[in-house]
Amino acid sequence: MSEVHVLSHPLIVDKLTRMRREDTSSQDFRQLLKEISLLMGYEVTRDFATKQVTVKTPVCEGAFPALAHRFITIAPILRAGIGMVDGLLELMPFAHVGHIGMYRDEETHQPVEYYYKMPENVEDSVVIVVDPMLATGGSANDAIDSLKSRGCSSIRLMNLVAAPEGIRAVQQAHPDVDIYVAAVDEGLNEHAYIVPGLGDAGDRIFGTK
Repeated sequence: MSEVHVLSHPLIVDKLTRMRREDTSSQDFRQLLKEISLLMGYEVTRDFATKQVTVKTPVCEGAFPALAHRFITIAPILRAGIGMVDGLLELMPFAHVGHIGMYRDEETHQPVEYYYKMPENVEDSVVIVVDPMLATGGSANDAIDSLKSRGCSSIRLMNLVAAPEGIRAVQQAHPDVDIYVAAVDEGLNEHAYIVPGLGDAGDRIFGTK
């Protein structure tokens, strides 16, 4: 079974609390999401492999640790996932960015894929799937299914807020994919929104309704 990592760093939880406020502007919401994504990125990448490389410093030559693999793909689930990309790119400017387009059918609450674009040879990279909300788990599972069907095997899921239902759904469907979240909330309401949550992340990022 995959592991669930709840990243309760004081700076992360403080920023998340500010994002939850209904009077937080889209501008502030976007900035806080970027900052949280950068902070979460440290933990998502904590166990990345390193190797020794030879470097000549101004003083002498020596062996030092460096990333063993620099092929990393950030895969936001459109559209809200876009809000998490800038923070991760600030941390890893060398990373590639792919996109998975999903929308939720308002009647069935099930995700529908309408767009998929990844870097060439993505199957050789570590893929970090990002989406602010993990509600039913449908979009995350479909995104991971799409990646696996194209040969990807090293996948991590990064969410801001998760519902227990969504976590269970992903763990059952993809027991090999670890989940990284800033908070696990109470659950879902009758409209499949996370409670207490922070509302529709896409609308709050982009100022839409």
